Amino acid sequence: MPSRDAAARGAPAAASPVLPEGYRSGEPGLRRASVALFLAGLVTFALLYAPQPLLPLLAEDVGVSAGASTLAVSAATAGLAAGLLVAAPLSERVGRTRLVHTSLLASAVLGLAWALVPSWPALVALRALQGLALAGLPAVAVAYLREEVHPSAAGWATGLYVGGNAVGGMVGRLVAAGLAELGGWRLAASATALLALVAAVAVRRLLPASRRFVPAPAGLRQLARRTRGVLTDPALLALYALAFLLMGAFVAVYNAMGFRLAAAPYGLGPGLAGLVFLVYALGSVSSTTAGRLADAVGRRAVVPVAVLVVLVGAAATLAQPLWAVVAGLAVLTAGFFAAHGVASGWVAARAGAGGRATAQAASAYLVAYYAGSSVGGTLAGAAWGAARWPGVVV
Repeated sequence: MPSRDAAARGAPAAASPVLPEGYRSGEPGLRRASVALFLAGLVTFALLYAPQPLLPLLAEDVGVSAGASTLAVSAATAGLAAGLLVAAPLSERVGRTRLVHTSLLASAVLGLAWALVPSWPALVALRALQGLALAGLPAVAVAYLREEVHPSAAGWATGLYVGGNAVGGMVGRLVAAGLAELGGWRLAASATALLALVAAVAVRRLLPASRRFVPAPAGLRQLARRTRGVLTDPALLALYALAFLLMGAFVAVYNAMGFRLAAAPYGLGPGLAGLVFLVYALGSVSSTTAGRLADAVGRRAVVPVAVLVVLVGAAATLAQPLWAVVAGLAVLTAGFFAAHGVASGWVAARAGAGGRATAQAASAYLVAYYAGSSVGGTLAGAAWGAARWPGVVV
């Protein structure tokens, strides 16, 4: 059967209107799609948050305050949030996979560019553009899985994709922190972008073309109708609010953690401080596990427990011993990715069941998610300056 992405480009549609069944567990298509989107999620988070452990070095090198340095992260997440507003409706017309490939390539190239610019305003501007480019993947990933994967495997596949986000956050931060110790933040940023280029090539070869994508009708009236549908459902609005608050809290903690570990009584350099990001591996496990639990007992039972785990972890980081801080961070990370993995799949399922545009619902969720990242990440710098770690936790 011809690719539905091909149909979106104007190629003749298949003679039969019957779509093939979604990929089931054990099928090669499911394995290829899951691995490809795992890598794509890894790249997205690696590029987006690689500057996080570099913030103290950035602040010192370019002569800005701790609060201002967080713009290296917040500008990208703000750009991504803005890009989602365009990428999701665009994907309803041009197809999912084309947007994924373009997004990964452009964001890797912009990653090399911001690592080389000499001025702080140019760096912030390029980070915003990189976030804009990155929007293509999160705008369509969950919608692609919703369309191409059978419902019996959807929770697992979505959890694996979110797990890729977690591993990407860990790898990007660890690579950046380690290389910054050796050769400064510019070397760290350049190496992360080169890794992203390699991953983009791998995703290009692995990701199956869409088989079940059906282009949405063109026109502003149809776009307005689809947008209204995903912004008037109370359940979807609650999930968007959850995304904003969870991500705001999560990024606030991680943005400020580098400053906390560099200060007394720890006094850690970027390489050692970056090792705390190893706890991101727990996010990969927790998101996949939570996805299986949601398939078994329901999303409504899993999400509140995951949010409670986040709160317990945040409170635990108030302890003074380093091991207790890291343990609290690990608990918070596991809870966050469990909640996000299930909630993001819930959005797609809710939208699909109600006949709403799945990609636009997923995009609205992620707009709230990354808006929370920008707000929470920026507030973290101010909270650290005003009241140190207790202020960040509050």
